Amino acid sequence: MLLIRRFEEVVNEKFLAGDIPGFVHLYIGEEATAVGVCSALEKEDYITSTHRGHGHTIAKGADINRCMAELYGRKTGYCKGKGGSMHIADFGIGMLGANGVVGGGFNLAVGAALATQLRKGKEVAVCFFGDGASNRGTFHEALNLASVWNLPAVFICENNQWASTTPLHEATPVTDISIRGSSYAMPSVIVDGNNVFEVYQAASEAVERARHGEGPTLIECKTYRIKGHFVGDPEKYRTREEVLNQMEVNDPLKKFMVKVLKEGLLTEEQLKVIEEKVKEEIEAAVKFAEESPFPEPEEAFKDLYVEEEIDYA
Repeated sequence: MLLIRRFEEVVNEKFLAGDIPGFVHLYIGEEATAVGVCSALEKEDYITSTHRGHGHTIAKGADINRCMAELYGRKTGYCKGKGGSMHIADFGIGMLGANGVVGGGFNLAVGAALATQLRKGKEVAVCFFGDGASNRGTFHEALNLASVWNLPAVFICENNQWASTTPLHEATPVTDISIRGSSYAMPSVIVDGNNVFEVYQAASEAVERARHGEGPTLIECKTYRIKGHFVGDPEKYRTREEVLNQMEVNDPLKKFMVKVLKEGLLTEEQLKVIEEKVKEEIEAAVKFAEESPFPEPEEAFKDLYVEEEIDYA
């Protein structure tokens, strides 16, 4: 969680300094959801992400050097510097990609789950999505098909209260997205998305259900988007007091540290060691990105199509 937080903080800084091109959507405040879910997965399991995908990517085990280089538009990035923030993917760890299309990950996850079922595998496909995406047609298509075919899928709604600039209550007639699972005879549960232990417990149960052929689950993680919809968002749709209050009472890092210190799971010294290690990793990632070359102009049209024959047998 700390690695994601510090990664996002430095990305915010470098973007505002003009070092990072394109658009950037930060995951600050939602770290416990990605970490709690991905901690319940194996490397071979699949995830699909959103336009706010850095946290999911890092939590699934991606190389932060390559993540940072991609944001910088450098050749050493995951997409060779040509995809940017919203298109990071690492098939080697089951990360099927961030997605600039709201609701774009649903049917990719269902497709991965179907492929697993057809080859009689044990992998599970997890789809991260926001509360706004639950109003898109792909949400209903995906949950319906996953339930009808009893697919090994888990749907994670990151209800961060804001769909771009629209509050949940103005666009969604139900308070809890999880209630929609009943329309597809799908088990659903609500958890505190800022409590990594609670998220992990719910995700573990859902993943085991899916892995053992018991079908999909919908998990709604109640969380909050601390930063604006994108870096540079003027945030005229909400008050600063609201954000500061959420930072005070719902910061997943604070909740984690209070719990582990109170229960003697970690010491202050151990937390300091983690902080220092993360600082070193982030500094190394920035250095790697800044020292990496840009892709050559003649590479602009490479990697758009499959350039070699593939044997699907």
